[in-house]
Amino acid sequence: MAEKIAKMRIFSDENGKMNLSCADIGGEALVVSNFTLNANYAKGNRPDYFAGAVPDEANRLYEYFIKLLRERISHVESGVFGADMQIACVCDGPVTICMDSAVLTKGKQT
Repeated sequence: MAEKIAKMRIFSDENGKMNLSCADIGGEALVVSNFTLNANYAKGNRPDYFAGAVPDEANRLYEYFIKLLRERISHVESGVFGADMQIACVCDGPVTICMDSAVLTKGKQT
């Protein structure tokens, strides 16, 4: 995921075409843990998070991902694992890409 994120061509070139990566433009990244993204909402109205990793393993993976991303992007900030954080975000453009590591390992999108 770190490699894909660093190299994904999602920034505009001089012609306005999405053709440049975060690494190409000297961009920055903010990594924030969010276990609620793993919510299972298939049954009932209360989501469950049973599919999430146990906290120690999840934190290890979070820190490992940050390390890998820092090897590819010059400036990476991170949140505090498990903390109640508030971040402000300004999205620029009509593009949102939901990435799933399973797509990279299995080679197909669902």
